[in-house]
Amino acid sequence: MKSSIAENLTDIRKRIAEAARRVGRDPAEITLVAVSKRHPIEAIREAWEAGQRDFGENYAQELRDKAADFNLPDLRWHYIGHLQKNKIRTVAPTAYCIHTIDSAALARELSRRIDTDGHTLPVLIQVDVAGEKQKSGVPSAELSELLDNLKPFANLHIRGLMTMPPFWPAEQVRPFFRELRNLRDEMAAKHPELDLKDLSMGMTTDFEAAIEEGSTIVRVGTAIFGPRN
Repeated sequence: MKSSIAENLTDIRKRIAEAARRVGRDPAEITLVAVSKRHPIEAIREAWEAGQRDFGENYAQELRDKAADFNLPDLRWHYIGHLQKNKIRTVAPTAYCIHTIDSAALARELSRRIDTDGHTLPVLIQVDVAGEKQKSGVPSAELSELLDNLKPFANLHIRGLMTMPPFWPAEQVRPFFRELRNLRDEMAAKHPELDLKDLSMGMTTDFEAAIEEGSTIVRVGTAIFGPRN
């Protein structure tokens, strides 16, 4: 008998595929990151056994500890929480991708911590499209300048943009998703040397709207694992 986590994953994948097809997209373009923060290793193992490979963590120490307890070659840890410079040494060795770069100073310290033997770390730039002072993220008007400042860090692979809109109903946050997509397209044209292909946007309550607006990475936790402790 399948576990509830496996059943939830099946349902989420079906909804991802349906949302993609509604707007003529290939569901294979979309990566599902299972947000496993505050959930035990046993839950992550259930998800992994059901075929899930990308997991998202918000806290540096929790990421480090979980990776030490359950780290397989095909398991990819995404760091999706606010990253402080003093936590980079904890996150950098483990993260497959960091979604929350929002300053040149942070990127500089991260670059310094990465091995220089050809290894590159995928990163996304967090953008505050809603202008919420309590949230991290570079303002949209400052994004182009930040991208210019990040270009010297050759061991950081800038893959795209990430945002966390207000916690409103899906249709109310849809304009923010559309704004991030338009901003990505604008920056890709302005900075063609960068590989700005990804948009990390959409969570449990709004991932379908995000996919319809162009998301390539959705971060879903509660709908997979249930409420957090």
